Amino acid sequence: MLDAVGTAIACGQLPPGSVLRLEELQQSHGASRTVAREVVRALEAMRLTTSKRRVGITVRDCADWNHYDPRLIRWQLDSEHRPVALRNLMELRWAVEPSAARFAALRASPEDRGRLRALGARLEATAHARDLTTFLRHDIAFHHLVLAASGNPMFGQLSAVVAEVLTGRTEHGLMPLEPQPEAVALHLEVAHAVDRGDAERAEQAMRGIMLQARDEVAEQFQ
Repeated sequence: MLDAVGTAIACGQLPPGSVLRLEELQQSHGASRTVAREVVRALEAMRLTTSKRRVGITVRDCADWNHYDPRLIRWQLDSEHRPVALRNLMELRWAVEPSAARFAALRASPEDRGRLRALGARLEATAHARDLTTFLRHDIAFHHLVLAASGNPMFGQLSAVVAEVLTGRTEHGLMPLEPQPEAVALHLEVAHAVDRGDAERAEQAMRGIMLQARDEVAEQFQ
């Protein structure tokens, strides 16, 4: 039920200002009052709706939404607004991840540097094997580690956002059947630059990954 109502809001089927009634939600989704209330609480926590006595459950303006919530990102990527959602997410990644790579090169622990090298090697192996499922898992772990190793907890909390972007690209067929060798090489370069403490090169290589991802997505919507 949460996915159904959330998707309807995220894709504009329930535009801002729409008023929902708890009883109508129960009937339309065949849910109990308890479940319907839990869904409404979840929507309010994401700032998608607000509830007022004698008014009902009102869909909020999209500027008020928590756009960093992974569930909202998933719903937007599942909708016809996918191109705009991907553009916004790519712009966020472009702004954050190269800087995170720079700081990781300066601050990562020896253990993190070793884990990043190992993940780079796994990405290379699974890319050659065309194992996109395993490649995705390692890719998510790689970017999570770079964000966390930056030493900035605000960067680190964007890991779930990046994971949804990477997952959405794979699930919606926006990844090539075999990851581009250039992209894999850039991941390896980030790992090696972080390992060497080369902040400038780590930032440049991560920016290269962002550019490659942007171009791959753009090709799908031409």
